[in-house]
Amino acid sequence: MGATESGPLGILGGTFDPIHFGHLRLAEEARGALGLARVRLIPAGQPPHREPPRCSGEDRLAMARLAVAGNPGLEVDDGEVRSTERSYTLHTLQRLRTELGPARPLVLILGADAFQGLPTWHRWEALFDLAHIAVANRPGSAPHARRWPGILSPALEAACRGRMANSPAALAAAAAGRVMPFDMTPLAISASLVRDLLSGGASARYLLPDSVLDYIGLHHLYRPS
Repeated sequence: MGATESGPLGILGGTFDPIHFGHLRLAEEARGALGLARVRLIPAGQPPHREPPRCSGEDRLAMARLAVAGNPGLEVDDGEVRSTERSYTLHTLQRLRTELGPARPLVLILGADAFQGLPTWHRWEALFDLAHIAVANRPGSAPHARRWPGILSPALEAACRGRMANSPAALAAAAAGRVMPFDMTPLAISASLVRDLLSGGASARYLLPDSVLDYIGLHHLYRPS
């Protein structure tokens, strides 16, 4: 990333076990819809809210780097994989603030389910001090602006009050603190689907980049049981 770049930076975390077109399309559509200079994909090291990834951090980093090759708007961050601590979003955003400074707009990209579960995250209310939060419309559902009333927990609804943004300009105008929903193309692809296909000896082609599929084959990942 260029030293003089100052536009909003999107942050997309996940286990990426393996990375697939659903992840990549989300990153690409978020970049356009939210006016982001880039989106940084951050493979989780030791995620606290889910089972350990099937593949090592090194393999997931390698697959993510292969997947974004050729797209200057996407990049991969190895910070969580390299860390010996559990992968808390708060710590990652604090690290990025140290790296990028207090003025750079950071935009944490979440799916609807993850956003609704935000109050279960470690020190979740502090996230608003470090980044904006962009919420991707769940595939096949109506846009968030028509769905949010009554579905958020009281704590999350209170935290969002006065923070809603409806344009990329609002994200670019401040370093953190806003919440903005956006729509994405429905793609019913999941990493678990890809793993199940591969472990069953079926083809997963056209669900993830050929370069990633070739890496999986070369390193005998997700092999049939």
